[in-house]
Amino acid sequence: MSEQQANARATGRLYGVGLGPGDPSLMTVRAVQVIAEADVVAYHSARHGRSIARSIAAEHLRPDHIEEALVYPVTTESTDHPGGYRGALDEFYESAAARLAAHLDAGRTVAVISEGDPLFYGSYQHMHKRLAHRYPTEVIPGVTSISAAAARLGKPLAEADEVLTILPGTLPEEELTARLAATDAAVVMKLGRTFPAVRRAMERSGRLPEACYVERATMPGERTDTLSSIDSDTVPYFSVAVVPSRIANPPAPAEDAPALGEVVVVGTGPAGPLWLTPESRGALAAADDLVGYTTYLARVPSRPGQRRHASDNKVESERAELALDLARRGRRVAVVSGGDPGIFAMATAVLEVASSDPYRSVPVRVLPGVTAANAAAARAGAPLGHDYAVISLSDRLKPWEVIADRLRSAVAADLVLALYNPGSRSRTWQVAKARELLLEHRAPDTPVVLARDVGGPEESVRTVRLTDLDPAQVDMRTILLVGSSQTQAVRRDDGTEVVWTPRRYPEG
Repeated sequence: MSEQQANARATGRLYGVGLGPGDPSLMTVRAVQVIAEADVVAYHSARHGRSIARSIAAEHLRPDHIEEALVYPVTTESTDHPGGYRGALDEFYESAAARLAAHLDAGRTVAVISEGDPLFYGSYQHMHKRLAHRYPTEVIPGVTSISAAAARLGKPLAEADEVLTILPGTLPEEELTARLAATDAAVVMKLGRTFPAVRRAMERSGRLPEACYVERATMPGERTDTLSSIDSDTVPYFSVAVVPSRIANPPAPAEDAPALGEVVVVGTGPAGPLWLTPESRGALAAADDLVGYTTYLARVPSRPGQRRHASDNKVESERAELALDLARRGRRVAVVSGGDPGIFAMATAVLEVASSDPYRSVPVRVLPGVTAANAAAARAGAPLGHDYAVISLSDRLKPWEVIADRLRSAVAADLVLALYNPGSRSRTWQVAKARELLLEHRAPDTPVVLARDVGGPEESVRTVRLTDLDPAQVDMRTILLVGSSQTQAVRRDDGTEVVWTPRRYPEG
């Protein structure tokens, strides 16, 4: 006989029993069986002694059941415990676990009952962490309040590839706002005193028009409504905010919908979804139309109901006009740009067109993204740690003489340089000319970072000396970071080379 088998025979068995959202008829058959067979039924309660879990299971409790009421010493109030609120709760959990362990050691079967699901924000989980490794244990799942809320609303939570995010309302408001903006569907739990901050986060993230409210789902006093219509003074702890599936629940056009839509210029960063900010992700998901260069549009997941307007990379003004025309017809339009839209990208083109008739009244917002210089610098170390200049080597929109003058000025000021658009199939001599100009003011061993396709499948980041910079190894997907006189390239013990520019500059 193994030690585990011997232990199983010598002790009782622990059950974590999920009771569902509140209606006793939604308890599972297995939950009812376990309670009926248990010697001990334990449940958590506040100091007033009432337990929601016990009230749900009441009809299945026997007179000969040993009941263990695990009464919290604090809930939301302050405490004079030397360990503070967390210390008071940890001490309580240890004490409660010891009480249950005494029953288990005596060979009794213990059922810890918990509303909802035991391991989903459930009070049982604190007993599980302290006892499950010591005693034979089984967890009985239960219907969560989230499932009950969706059922009561009659609105699907998520469909197809949509992402459902579950958030505690106790998160900081900024964090709630960011996560609500970034997800497709969401449920915010633990409302009550957190409701005002949750409502503000819904409004700031643009999700308030979609949000629903469910109070005491499946329980007496149940209430459902739009979140925007709820008075914060009436919200109990047992309520949730639901932002349902956008696919299954497309927003109905409001009767007083504005004649004008909006254009949001969104920066997607240098590569795929890992580089998107939550705000940008949310704007892309909420758009009726996506307008952009074909390559950048490919980074954005397809969503039912969205229209895509892809075009060549050389028609920026035409893309801007299309986006603004769509917005004039009441559409929400996201103009998709690579990197940061305000750095050699689409924001300038959109704002230029939007500053002329007939587009002056169309709302335009610009959302930042991770630009190529920052992405490349992070991969290399910290070459942009001090003052730097950003210059495009493309002479399609400005003469080379202007570029050369700016390079001379920046290099004479001993600035680190971030050189965008260094070369392409039709522009093959600019890098060599820039290297020649830079060598007039910089030492031959000045570190130059060549970063290509950062974040993409063909990413390559390496450092060469300025004198060894080979123009043939530079293309349109490459950005160059040229160090100042203070920039260091250091080989570390693990064999990696890091490039960094000190924040302190030598005194003159």
